[in-house]
Amino acid sequence: MVHQPRQSNRLSEVSKAASSVMTQLARVSTVFRSIHRPGAFFRTFRQSAASLAFDLGGLVAGLLMVSFFSTIANVRWGLLIYPGILSARGVIGGIFSGRLSSGLHTGSISASMTENTREFGQLWRALIVLTLESSLILSSFALLVGVTILGLQIVDIISILTVVTATMAVSLFLVAPITAVVSFRSFRQGMDPDVIVYPIMSTVADITVTIVYVGMLSLFYSFSVGPLLTAGPALAVVFLALHFVRTGFNEPVFRETVVESFLTIVMVSMIVNVTGTVLQSVNDVIGKRPEIYIIYPALLDTMGDVGSIVGSTATTKIALGSLKPSPWSIRDHLRELFATMLAALLMCLVYSVIASFLEVLGLTGLLSLITVLLTTALFASAAMGVISFTVAILTYRRGWDPDNFVIPIESSLADTVTSVFLFIALVLLMY
Repeated sequence: MVHQPRQSNRLSEVSKAASSVMTQLARVSTVFRSIHRPGAFFRTFRQSAASLAFDLGGLVAGLLMVSFFSTIANVRWGLLIYPGILSARGVIGGIFSGRLSSGLHTGSISASMTENTREFGQLWRALIVLTLESSLILSSFALLVGVTILGLQIVDIISILTVVTATMAVSLFLVAPITAVVSFRSFRQGMDPDVIVYPIMSTVADITVTIVYVGMLSLFYSFSVGPLLTAGPALAVVFLALHFVRTGFNEPVFRETVVESFLTIVMVSMIVNVTGTVLQSVNDVIGKRPEIYIIYPALLDTMGDVGSIVGSTATTKIALGSLKPSPWSIRDHLRELFATMLAALLMCLVYSVIASFLEVLGLTGLLSLITVLLTTALFASAAMGVISFTVAILTYRRGWDPDNFVIPIESSLADTVTSVFLFIALVLLMY
């Protein structure tokens, strides 16, 4: 009789433990059911694969860079500025596409270019201010490096500021309307703009920025009135940005986007600065493998786009209230993560075949390249998915808008993360 209470307590503890195990198993079962739901999973996979297919355009951007290399290299600061312009343009494009996607889902932005909400107008004005901000920050960083390493003079300072601002301005007015159109059309056709828009536009932006940058350099240095013509779009952005700051800073969406995105631009500039040495070392190794060099830009785009899809869909779920702002809620977001990773692996198979065809690698070389790329994609895409999801959660819990941070930060980290995993895979599997 004395042992009955103890027995009862033990039975109670066992019962509680069993109940806890069953609860956890139920949660795991729910997660895997959500992953394996044919409709939801394959819809995300199809849309991810369709959008990542545009990363084949990364091959075009790489070919353009090679074709115009002499034009850029003839200006002693030309190569110094080029990567930063791509990153800065990616920051602004990421903010715009992220805010558009979330706004369309929540109803704060309409799927129309002509009849839209007040928030859409504020977002456009904020983009112009961010273009000026990013141009000034990028130019300042380039000048800091250029003066100490390249010995740039006052005339170079004026040239850099003019060309960078003009390139950013013209790129904005070319890429931003296309971004809006792609967002609205995909949304009206029942597709998820979180999955579709940024992967497509990141490639379009890379190609556009490369062409515009070469055009601005050629215009600036090829004609006697070239500097004046180049200064036109730069001055237009300056005046518009100052006007919008003076007249619209009390608008909540405008103010929030400008203030929070300024912090993002500074953070991205720091990331690019810190990781520059790492990227250079990795590029030295990659450059010894011609087949890798061909697909390297497209691979970087793909891994960055994986992060953008996972992060952007997470911010939308948070905004709609269907995802808790907790790091552990990633288990409720595994469908998007796994579907996007699968699409990235599929793209790496395509890249391998293209590179093998161009370099005539043979069957052994093709299988070796596939092994390297799939290994890289598996780890890099998982890392970028987790990073972008974590940034979304942390920024939301800080009271910030995740759309102002997720894509810009993860896209600036994607180059380094992917390059490091590619470097490891090359050393372990091909050397």
